Amino acid sequence: MVGFSILLAAVTIAFPGAQPQLAAAGNRLYLVFGQGNVISVAESTNGGETFGTPSPLHVPGKMSLGMRRGPRIAATSNAVLVAAVAGAQGGGADGDVLLFRSTDRGRTWTAPVAVNDVPGSAREGLHALAATPSGLVVVAWLDLREKGTRIYAAVSRDHGARWTPDTLVYASPSGAVCECCHPSVAIGADGRVVIMFRNNLAGQRDMYLAESKDGVTFSPARKLGTNSWTLNACPMDGGAVAFNAEGVVSTWRREGDVFLATDRVPERRVGAGRDPVVAQFQNHQDVAWSAPDGVVLERGGVARRLGPGRFPSIVSLRSSTVVAWEHDGQVTVSVVPR
Repeated sequence: MVGFSILLAAVTIAFPGAQPQLAAAGNRLYLVFGQGNVISVAESTNGGETFGTPSPLHVPGKMSLGMRRGPRIAATSNAVLVAAVAGAQGGGADGDVLLFRSTDRGRTWTAPVAVNDVPGSAREGLHALAATPSGLVVVAWLDLREKGTRIYAAVSRDHGARWTPDTLVYASPSGAVCECCHPSVAIGADGRVVIMFRNNLAGQRDMYLAESKDGVTFSPARKLGTNSWTLNACPMDGGAVAFNAEGVVSTWRREGDVFLATDRVPERRVGAGRDPVVAQFQNHQDVAWSAPDGVVLERGGVARRLGPGRFPSIVSLRSSTVVAWEHDGQVTVSVVPR
């Protein structure tokens, strides 16, 4: 049983906005969030204790925002990358994965380019973004270019400057993966790419993992967890994936509970809730999720309540864990010392 304690974490930033995401690059930390059709990007050079004034990115058309739809951010040694889904009509009628790129730490940005090859195929608005310091970048999204929802991805090997053609990662034999659960992407130190998504096989809405050595050719997807969730609906909850020293670590929701899985442990219940995320720094493994009474962070078997809200994002640093979430139209960031 996980113990609980109340944590009075220092709030380092509070801005109007929704769907925050965090990314770390060395000693730099980036925060992105959305409001209307504007993306805001802020940089911290002190582990999230303070952030600079956010830079606005104006999205052409209407941006998908809410319920894990929203901008994603990643950083390499040479670039900061922001991805969002937007279309002229929006609201699921159209939408492409648009990629913004900065090579001066967010001071200036290129005009957005569409990553998906088939216009409008990313209109569900759910996508994921990951990058390595060396410049390997992967974007994955729910794709609707054909009947039924599929998982597609694209890869850049030059810090987001150029992209491979779209790659089909997975097509469900039942006709569609789960229609509105976001995918998750992680890249290992050896360049191995994993994409996690919620499947829909004969009504079972379980998490699956596809792996690739090059980001282009993927292995047959394998099921995560020991049990199944039979549900005639989409739970709108996609979880998160990362790498630890032993391999892949993932977190996801089944029914009303959040689970953590590794290559050694098929699943471990961490608590009641949804919207889980996971981050790893060396031997530090941190999990956050939306519990019934607010955002919770678990470290070392101890769960701490951070405050009211949902949709956390998390980064593990050497001396702290940084968590961002939304509540009542505000983005909050807390730094939790180790």
